[in-house]
Amino acid sequence: MFFYVQGGEKMRITVKIGSSSLTNVNGEIDKEKMIEHVQAIAELKKRGYEVMLVSSGAVASGFKQLNYATRPTTVKGKQAAAAVGQSLLIKTYIELFHYFDIIPAQILLTRDDFTNPKSFNHIFNTITELLERGVVPIINENDTVSIAELTFGDNDLLSAYVAGFLHADQLIILTDINGIYSANPSQDPTAVKYDKITELTPELFGQTTSEGSSLGTGGMKSKLYAAEVAGELGVACFIGRGESKDKLTDIVDGHGDGTYIQLDVEKSMTKKRQWVALHAEPAGTIIVDEGAKEALMNRGKSLLPVGVTRVEGDFSAGDVVNVYCGDELIGKGRVAYDAKTLMGYKEESGETKEIIHRDEWVQIGGILHGND
Repeated sequence: MFFYVQGGEKMRITVKIGSSSLTNVNGEIDKEKMIEHVQAIAELKKRGYEVMLVSSGAVASGFKQLNYATRPTTVKGKQAAAAVGQSLLIKTYIELFHYFDIIPAQILLTRDDFTNPKSFNHIFNTITELLERGVVPIINENDTVSIAELTFGDNDLLSAYVAGFLHADQLIILTDINGIYSANPSQDPTAVKYDKITELTPELFGQTTSEGSSLGTGGMKSKLYAAEVAGELGVACFIGRGESKDKLTDIVDGHGDGTYIQLDVEKSMTKKRQWVALHAEPAGTIIVDEGAKEALMNRGKSLLPVGVTRVEGDFSAGDVVNVYCGDELIGKGRVAYDAKTLMGYKEESGETKEIIHRDEWVQIGGILHGND
């Protein structure tokens, strides 16, 4: 078990920086903070690491420019502030990275970009190409066009998604607190900091708070959940803080001021299965018998027509469906055939066409829970 990135080969690091780590108490961009962050990323680049930056701060950077006294709470206020703040944020990043001959690229994402399989693949291909050409992608939620709510929790969850499907070696979540504690250290002087975590239990989640800073939306619970998602996808995580241009290299060397989290996961989940597990909206339901359940969950087999007892919904080939055995949700999978064709195969004795291939099947457990 290791808790830091081991040298000797090219590594891919995702760094997430929250609003409070980018702005001052007035909600304006803090140039000194940003200079330090950029210097620290430049130090990682000197080592030959590929770096993706997930940067919050658009709303926090923009609301003062629109004469809001405090961070807006309405959707339209947040989106207007983000429209102004994002341009200020990226302008500053471009200026600062220029000193280190590093080219940044702006990528703004929404939930829909992950839900749509074509968009999902385009994101992967674009970011991969940028990394291979030495560019630092700067990723943020596109708050200005996000529907209804700003849903990524100050980008904590977004950073886990990005780290996971781009198979990063480590996710570094920078915050104002130096790690995960047994209680709120500002309220309980007996609170103990966890240096290393290998299992994220309900008790541990119960010890953390959902409250974010006045300039952001994600509290420590949000960061812990992001670490869980990243961990289940095979990415080690660090939550904490740092100072100076060496803070990120210190973290990857195992000397960071925070908590290292690495779950006991045998291997990373493929991009295809991540989309099925985390992003696709189920378009229907397939009910299978006990034999099919055993084959899917314990023997690594694909789903064949012989194991299907019932089909619900008018889904198409390529859609994702929930799979039940009786009343028990056992997983999700991407179907090779539409509902009508599937039922035709079901009625043909001995038909061996694969309804859900094992590479596009995800069973209940870990990041895919029974109440999804």
